[in-house]
Amino acid sequence: MPSKKMNVVLLPGDGIGPEVMAEASRVLNWMIEHRGVPATVQEFQYGAEAYRLTGAVLPPATEKALQEADAILFGATGGPEFDAIPKVERRRGSLLHIRRTLELYANVRPIVTIPALYEASSLKNRVLQGVDMVIVRELIGGIYFGEPRGIETLPDGQRRGFNTQTYTSSEIRRVARFAFEQARLRKGRVCSVDKANVMESGVLWREEVQALRDAEFQDVELTHMYVDNCAMQIVRAPAQFDVLVTDNIFGDILSDCAAMACGSLGMLPSASLGPAREGGRRSAVYEPVHGSAPDIAGKGIANPLGAILSLAMALRLSLGRPSEADLLEGAVGAALDAGARTSDIREERLPVISCRQMGDAVLRELDRVEPRFEARAEART
Repeated sequence: MPSKKMNVVLLPGDGIGPEVMAEASRVLNWMIEHRGVPATVQEFQYGAEAYRLTGAVLPPATEKALQEADAILFGATGGPEFDAIPKVERRRGSLLHIRRTLELYANVRPIVTIPALYEASSLKNRVLQGVDMVIVRELIGGIYFGEPRGIETLPDGQRRGFNTQTYTSSEIRRVARFAFEQARLRKGRVCSVDKANVMESGVLWREEVQALRDAEFQDVELTHMYVDNCAMQIVRAPAQFDVLVTDNIFGDILSDCAAMACGSLGMLPSASLGPAREGGRRSAVYEPVHGSAPDIAGKGIANPLGAILSLAMALRLSLGRPSEADLLEGAVGAALDAGARTSDIREERLPVISCRQMGDAVLRELDRVEPRFEARAEART
């Protein structure tokens, strides 16, 4: 286990971000106190409140902290107050800016079904059995970053909006390599998703992914799938997938679709990772997938499990504590097995609890499960 103290930065952000981040922070502090996770934790301003106080969505002190962090836990961004900020200021401090500045090219979204939440899903139980896949999304290229983009007025008075979908071979190969390496740690299968039948960028994507596999990853099984078919397959038979790799916009859409296998968008964690630097350190942002959800912000009813499971990913991928990640994921599962339900994963026979109460439920399970976890670890050694 690493002895060096790791620098963890918290960015609660907008909407329900502060609510879910408060629960993830409580769990992180438990890990530091009870499991000796070597981390220092600092919270920084970001988003609409930061703009109100400092005139910047991403204040200089926050941006400097992000550059120096070993792991960043992010809450959410967006909402009416954020949208009211001048566009140039929003773009200057946007999450897209953070991703590009930190080179967070690989977004990892695990989709693992939990039997306790089968009834919360719109899919049938038989479809949910055995679902365990990872969606790897290219995060700093494609249509979200392509130029030119904008809205213009044509000579005839009509308005036209335009965006540019563009990828280079190196951008494609970098994220595909990451996906193949992930597959080697799992079941050894990658499905690459594109729209090569109508998009030249999709043709290039398919050719480059195939060429990389043939040159360096012949031990990994590779298939290709059009994105529209993939969307259908995710709700028809999601257990068929191991690792999905796709571009920025398709990954955004498909991972939200896949959330229904887990019962709610509020359950999904994610990790956005940069290239490995000297010593193996990567810039890394961990965040729930659900967004700012302004309609429920401030009501105390948000589901914090996406944020808490994002912390588990941080423990495993950035903080060098896979045993603690296993422990935390087990505690989340135990809390759900015991009937803990926020409103987004409600069941008729179970009471609905608050965001804070869900955090309490996970902490109770950590207290209860930890001695048994320690005993199992000792037995393995």
